[in-house]
Amino acid sequence: MDEIKKGSVLIVDDEESNIIALTHILNPDYSVLTVKDGQDAIEVAEEFHPDIILLDVIMPEMNGYEVIRVLKSSKKTHDIPVIFITGLSSADDEEKGLNCGAADYISKPFSPAVVKLRVHNQIKILNQFRMIEKLTIVDQLTAIPNRRGFDNRLDMEWTRAMRENTLISILVMDIDKFKIYNDTYGHQQGDVALRAVAQTLERSLSRPGDFAARWGGEEFVVLLPNTDMNGAENISERIRLKISGIIIPCADGTETRVTVSIGVNMQAPGRDSSRDGFIEEADKALYKAKEAGRNRVCRSDKI
Repeated sequence: MDEIKKGSVLIVDDEESNIIALTHILNPDYSVLTVKDGQDAIEVAEEFHPDIILLDVIMPEMNGYEVIRVLKSSKKTHDIPVIFITGLSSADDEEKGLNCGAADYISKPFSPAVVKLRVHNQIKILNQFRMIEKLTIVDQLTAIPNRRGFDNRLDMEWTRAMRENTLISILVMDIDKFKIYNDTYGHQQGDVALRAVAQTLERSLSRPGDFAARWGGEEFVVLLPNTDMNGAENISERIRLKISGIIIPCADGTETRVTVSIGVNMQAPGRDSSRDGFIEEADKALYKAKEAGRNRVCRSDKI
C-alpha cells in the first residue's frame, strides 16, 4: 500500500456491498483504506494510522467490540476515533459501543449525507485537537519545539533505538553569558538573540530525523538518532561555528554576536540505561565546556 494522506478513513466491514457504498460516498474527499476482518483492521491501523476508522460491529471471528478494545489498548492506535457502523439500534448496544470508546454511530442502512457529516465532524474535532496539541509542544518565542515536545520525541527515538539496537546522541547547549547580554541590550533584544540561535540551530541540522528544541531559558537541546560520538561532535562543532558567526542586529543599528557551549553524550539504550541519565551526562559535559572557557564542545567523560 502507498503511504496515505491526511483525511484518511479505514473502512472495516465484511460485506463487500457496504465497502463499495462507503468508498463511493467518501472517496472524493478522503483517502480510503478497506479491510474485511478485525485482525486486518488492527494491523492496517497500526501501520498507516488513519484519521478515522469506520468499524462494522457484527463480523465473523472478531466483532467490532473486540476490535475496538484492541485498538484502544494500543498506544499506536488509542487516539484514532472509531465510528461504529451497525444495524443494531437498541440503547444497550449504543451504550456498549460508547463504553468501549466509540466516538459515534452510523446506522444501517446508512444515508450518504449522514455518513459524510459524521465523518466530517470527527475530522474537524481531530484537527482542533491536533492544533491544541501542537500549541502545547511548540515554544511560542522561538517557534521550535519546547521541552515537552522534546520529551515526546525522546520517548519515541529511545524506544526505536532500543528496538533496533542503534546509537542515539544528544547535544545540550547554553548561550554563553546570556544574562550579561540581557543586562547590556535589554530583554527584548535577548528575545531576538534567542530566536536567531533557534533558527540557526534548526538550519544546521540536515537529516530529517535530527530534532532541535528549546530546553528552557537560554538552553537548547538536539537529538541525533543513529549517530555515534564522532558524528555528534562534528555536528556540534558545525552548530557552534554557525552560531558564533551570526550577526544579531539591535534596533539602534548596533550589531551583536553570541556564542554557545555544547555538551555531547551518546548511548545505545538498553534495559539498564535511563533517559534522565542520558541527558544528565550531556549536561555535565556542557558544564565542563563552560568551565574550560565557553564557546566550545565537550563530550561526556563516560564515552
